[in-house]
Amino acid sequence: MKRILRSTLAAVFVAIGLCASAQTDDAAEQLQKLNRFYRYLNGIYVDDVEMKPLVENAIRSMLSELDPHSVYLDAEEMRAQTEAFEGEFSGIGIEYNILNDSILVVNTVVKGPAETVGLRPNDRIVEIDGESAVGLKRSDVPPRLRGPRGSKVKIGVARRGVPEILNFDITRDNIPLNTVDAAFKVDDRTGYIKVNRFGRTTMREFREAMAKMGAIESLILDLSGNSGGLLDQAVEMAGYFLPEGALVVSTEGRAVSPERYAASEGGGFDGRVAVLINENSASASEIVAGALQDWDRAVVIGRDSFGKGLVQRQVPLGDGSAVRITVARYHTPTGRVIQRPYEKGRKDEYYESFVNRLRGDEKADSVETAVERPVYETVRSHRKVYGGGGIEPDIKIEVDTTDISDYMMKVVAQGVYGDFIMTYMDRNRERLAAEYPDFGKFEAGFAFGDEDMKRLTDMADAKGVEFDEEQFARSRPLMENQLAALVAQRLFTSSEFYRYINPRENEYFIKALEVVGDDGGAYESILKLE
Repeated sequence: MKRILRSTLAAVFVAIGLCASAQTDDAAEQLQKLNRFYRYLNGIYVDDVEMKPLVENAIRSMLSELDPHSVYLDAEEMRAQTEAFEGEFSGIGIEYNILNDSILVVNTVVKGPAETVGLRPNDRIVEIDGESAVGLKRSDVPPRLRGPRGSKVKIGVARRGVPEILNFDITRDNIPLNTVDAAFKVDDRTGYIKVNRFGRTTMREFREAMAKMGAIESLILDLSGNSGGLLDQAVEMAGYFLPEGALVVSTEGRAVSPERYAASEGGGFDGRVAVLINENSASASEIVAGALQDWDRAVVIGRDSFGKGLVQRQVPLGDGSAVRITVARYHTPTGRVIQRPYEKGRKDEYYESFVNRLRGDEKADSVETAVERPVYETVRSHRKVYGGGGIEPDIKIEVDTTDISDYMMKVVAQGVYGDFIMTYMDRNRERLAAEYPDFGKFEAGFAFGDEDMKRLTDMADAKGVEFDEEQFARSRPLMENQLAALVAQRLFTSSEFYRYINPRENEYFIKALEVVGDDGGAYESILKLE
């Protein structure tokens, strides 16, 4: 019965959220029908009916019959989304993990509330507001440590070498959620910036990063894994590299007016640019990559992007929840549609095809392969570019799985990396900090020994990952580089993670550095610039 109710109630969404759109006779008739049904169900059904979960499931059910990106967000999901895109939340400012049933402080936010009162990495939080924190699940921690700005939380901390529990009164404050993961000079001429999403603070962070790097001739803009975010930030970022007034993106939809978004200032940087993308680059990141590619302003390197080019309008539903309804499609400056093909009501197949792409099966989805991608020409050089399926890079980098073994994948899947790094840093942080006071010394001198790697494989064995000597030997150099980069991140900042891993394992980065650093005209040749 509940299944029938969920299916039938799907259209209640119309009555709750879109009354104003019922303009045709048929729409008005259906709206009245649904309103009657809702009243009868609530009023005469044999048992008490909890309407909220039925309505929420009905909304989700209805949206599942449409495009793959129209979604419902309940109140809790809305709060999480707001924090992510607004760029901050109120808390104590720590990065933590759960180790042996206790909350381990991995790092503290610089000048944040926790660091200010003296909390240190490797401290274990054992009490929160007088109650034991031992045995808490990871998901239980944020509700206890976060709270309104200016409110206080009392925590008890166990610290290595200190016999008694240390007590701290911490006043919560706004904690930034950075959208720029890394920003540094690769060499005297080249900068690198990694952007993980487009939030409210992205362009402020980006401009600060550019200013901090100083004079550079080339920039590697890493948008790989960037799932998108706020349109205005994407438009501003693309505009940073384009002349004032240059079109960045346009939108068209059935019931909304066409919109055109152009560079409002332009000219922030006129050097060489390489943009890195992959299958997880979507929406706003595709807008940036597509605009710079269409204007022949950057060499795009990596793999085909996700292909998320539908515009959602967020409609609040009065109880903290909201629905995001697709109202239009994005078009790049040359008119390309970013959205890859889909069939309404086949969301599972849409995302399954994406998973198949990650596995390297480019022909797995019949919907995508059945459609011939339209050809366009770039603005300045009249190079061929393709629409209807994400952004296709100028230089494609195929996935290299040579060093990736089944054994390594099982180790990663079982969370052994995280457990190993937490334990390793817990035992060695003070020694490492003294031995490697800066990244230069770390990069030149740090290495894992056989004993360290034996500890890793023992931890994997304890989690049911059977040791495979041949596969471990094949993957060991890659595993050591990944783990060393994680140590660099824990010792310094997330920038040092990328400073360590990129020149060793990131093929996109290595190729980009080769292209933008070439004085023989490779960059100009790719873009067909005279």
